[in-house]
Amino acid sequence: MGKTNFSKIKLLKIWEILKQESDEGRPLTTSMIINRLADHGISCDRRTLYADINELIKNGYDIKYRHGQHSNLYYIEKRAFDIPELRIMMDAVQAANFITEQKSAELIDKIAALGGSNQARLLKSNIVEFNTTKHSNEDIYLNVSTLSDGISCGKKVSFRYFDLDCNKRVLRKNGDKYIVNPVNLVYTNDNYYLIGYHDNHNAVTTYRVDRMQDVEVTDADINAAAHPQSLDISEHRKQAFSMFGGESVEVYFEADKSILDVIYDKFGEDLPVYCKPDNRVTFSATIQLSPVFFGWCCMLGEKLKIVGPESVVKAYINYIDGIISDYKIGVCSNGLNNLNK
Repeated sequence: MGKTNFSKIKLLKIWEILKQESDEGRPLTTSMIINRLADHGISCDRRTLYADINELIKNGYDIKYRHGQHSNLYYIEKRAFDIPELRIMMDAVQAANFITEQKSAELIDKIAALGGSNQARLLKSNIVEFNTTKHSNEDIYLNVSTLSDGISCGKKVSFRYFDLDCNKRVLRKNGDKYIVNPVNLVYTNDNYYLIGYHDNHNAVTTYRVDRMQDVEVTDADINAAAHPQSLDISEHRKQAFSMFGGESVEVYFEADKSILDVIYDKFGEDLPVYCKPDNRVTFSATIQLSPVFFGWCCMLGEKLKIVGPESVVKAYINYIDGIISDYKIGVCSNGLNNLNK
């Protein structure tokens, strides 16, 4: 190895050691750095180490030092992320159910390492546990990456789409591939979704990314009709409940003031709301009708009332009647027997 290359490697290794093992509270002495270099098969003495560190400082590396009893003490003061920021990122990984257990462990190791080895040990010794059921599909990360490439390149994407039936994958369309114009990726309700424009239906469609396999970017350009749809993504997310699409209808509501936070969380704080007597409010929103929307209304009980249009009121009543009917027929008579079959 040439002398110049060896010197470059030594400089990089000194920086790596300081970055990984030092901070203001735990600086490294000259002897400690020399010993760490020796562990990597690099010989160095005090005189050349001083010169090497000065060279790094002169070239913009943020190495701090103070005088110790017997030698200088060196450390890295500023890092790309401080400890609270690293903690937030680690918690986000732990809480995200689309990240598998194995990938979560790998990402947490990488994030903790950004704080240096001393802080990494501290961060990993106090990991917050979340009540999260992790996905088992390791392809999610590759799917997200491939779909992002399709969006960036303006190319259609193809994939197979499956449902889960008793923990088994059942491919839709007999395993034939979907070909979709990718518009955007969104993350909502702990899942990634692809919002796409389907040529055959001339409409926006939504797909869960963790239910895709064999995802590929095709050579076909995105349909020109798909481009304007990208302007409506935020509105699409407001209208759809848990990304379940359906017929878009302007729905009128009356609600108790006590659930205004829930309403604003769903429809945005710019939603026009009109106050009525007795702590009631009225508002309207464009909704994509689906069972999930009606379930959301049920969750709020008597505090939320659909007042129009009449077709939506009737559909909501039918939804509730269907649930009540199922309980009257099944559970009351032989529900326990059915559960044991």
